[in-house]
Amino acid sequence: MKFNEGMLREGSLEGKNILVTGGGTGLGRSMGEYFLKLGANLVISSRKLDVLTETAKEMMGKNGGTVVPVSCDVRDIEQVEAMWDKAKSELGQIHAVVNNAAGNFISPTERLSTNAFNTVLDIVLKGTSQVTLTAGKDWIAQKQDGIFLNIVTTYAWTGSGYVVPSAAAKAGVLAMTRSLAVEWAKYGIRSNAIAPGPFPTEGAWSRLLPGELVKKFDPAKKVPIGRVGEHQELANLAAYLVSDFSAYVNGEVITIDGGEWLKGAGEFNNLDQIPQEMWDMMEASRGKKL
Repeated sequence: MKFNEGMLREGSLEGKNILVTGGGTGLGRSMGEYFLKLGANLVISSRKLDVLTETAKEMMGKNGGTVVPVSCDVRDIEQVEAMWDKAKSELGQIHAVVNNAAGNFISPTERLSTNAFNTVLDIVLKGTSQVTLTAGKDWIAQKQDGIFLNIVTTYAWTGSGYVVPSAAAKAGVLAMTRSLAVEWAKYGIRSNAIAPGPFPTEGAWSRLLPGELVKKFDPAKKVPIGRVGEHQELANLAAYLVSDFSAYVNGEVITIDGGEWLKGAGEFNNLDQIPQEMWDMMEASRGKKL
């Protein structure tokens, strides 16, 4: 068995219906694909229905099962509630929610507009809280057990320069995870989180660090084991935490980063080395000032 292979036995998520926000691309898609392989049915959401629809088609073609694409901006409570209603109408009970939707800017904080700062807060903290409240209230009313798995970051507890709105928002999600683990356990609802280190996705790092900066600030150089994460490694951990095998795990935040944050807290603090002229170039490459 290799680290980049599936960990759980076949059928481990049989009969589970799982909602994954931000499930159309990147890590959300990778987690969802593994859930599907293990027998789960999925609802995947994001703002781009065309991307979701294509992803759902590809996932079902490859793995079978049922994948329901639902367009939703998690910042809008009416859209969140409509998504939840759609998920239930298509699959019946939803047994687990993976709060994966996120947004981020890498930038000196003084260069961020109030709108840019609030956009990250709204997607990450407000969005996660709205999905969590919508699902949690319904589970409690229906006297149904449920599982929340929130994707945070290692800088949720250390903070990090150059991603301040993300750090603030993820810290809030971390606090909510631990708080609800205690408060809602009596309803049969577990809440856990994963704090991933660098798991590069197609296009993600180049959007955050364009041009030669991707090579200059190679995230693998900060990881003691000398490499970035494989998506299957994260998917293995996520599948365990939404499965019944983790029934005694509650309120836990599991770091999976190869020791990166222990080597140097604050994932982007080393960006002090970037000169002002290069920040100007990065802003220009985005097409507009944040």
